[in-house]
Amino acid sequence: MRQTWRWFGPQDPVSLENIVQAGASGVVTSLHHIPTGEAWPLQDIVERRQMIEAAGLTWDVVESIPVHNDLKTRSGDYRQLLDNYRESVRNVGAAGVPVVCYNFMPVVDWTRTNLDYALPNASRALRFEMSDFAAYDVHILARENAAADYDPQVLQRAEARLAAMTDEEKALLEKNIIAGLPGGEGSYDRDGIRAAIAGFIALGTEGMRANLFAFLEAVVPVAEEAGVRLCIHPDDPPFSLFGLPRVVSTAADARALLAAVPSPNNGLTLCAGSFGARADNDLVGMVREFGPQVHFVHLRNIVREADGSFYESEHLDGDNDMVGLIGALLDEEQRRADEGRTDRIPMRPDHGHALGDEIGRPGVNPGYSYGGRLKGLAELRGVIHTLEHLRS
Repeated sequence: MRQTWRWFGPQDPVSLENIVQAGASGVVTSLHHIPTGEAWPLQDIVERRQMIEAAGLTWDVVESIPVHNDLKTRSGDYRQLLDNYRESVRNVGAAGVPVVCYNFMPVVDWTRTNLDYALPNASRALRFEMSDFAAYDVHILARENAAADYDPQVLQRAEARLAAMTDEEKALLEKNIIAGLPGGEGSYDRDGIRAAIAGFIALGTEGMRANLFAFLEAVVPVAEEAGVRLCIHPDDPPFSLFGLPRVVSTAADARALLAAVPSPNNGLTLCAGSFGARADNDLVGMVREFGPQVHFVHLRNIVREADGSFYESEHLDGDNDMVGLIGALLDEEQRRADEGRTDRIPMRPDHGHALGDEIGRPGVNPGYSYGGRLKGLAELRGVIHTLEHLRS
């Protein structure tokens, strides 16, 4: 597998030099300065690629070209937005970047309730706590009929949590949920998020799925012409939030998506942490089934809890079988080589704990500290090298 690293561009506190020092050979990045919905100019893409290559790295994956909410609902000026998206894909291909990751999550991108969860070893992790989320949804946001979406025990714990929170803690919880996280599409205020939620709930799961398939029918042919492999990122978490439809949460969702627009250029980002937050997702089995169309991998581990809560554990210590998953991915790469394919699977250590003096340091992106991802990449590299040695 190609070992890559998420980089947030020239303003990222983790520099390209740091990435080289970490031992990665490729970069995963986006043009974050271009507003969602606008076409990416070829010159901007070329300049970013030249910057990366000047550091001795390659730009392996665009993560992401964000999909505007109006494209997901097929409302507003979505036809122009679709033309812009296709132009971006064409230009990415013309600039020689082979893979585009994207997501189709409604309203909120990846979501956590705690960005500074203290672990027993005093490092800090990302956490999704169901009772805290319910407390926000039912009592702070006060979404209409929100209580109907939660188990009575979760609602009881949510009430207790809310009663124990200070005003500062409530404000931080809201900021964590709706103010936007690294790589996300943006932020909302309460009125804005209520309106956006209502629109997607009215669309429903099947309407959302139909709009995703319509998007792919329009974009995949352009990706084929441009030589770009598209790979959708799963919902994170892989279950409904705010009563919103979710259409990329399970193996069945992935199966339907790949069948709807059959093409080698229509593929998956296998995010172990996102798919793995559901106990009914068999990650190794998903690689075995969908391997030819797994174009990008996020290697991340989590510890699941019975009510849907989870926290991000060390890369080799959680509920996901990381060794088995890497073994299945190496099998897929060997299958590709036997078939004459030259594309290797880019992977990156996804998220990492805040360690040492990075804890609480201003400017460190939650989940994207240098030390935690460096540790994760080293551990994952050790597994890869061991499995490759055993096969030789």
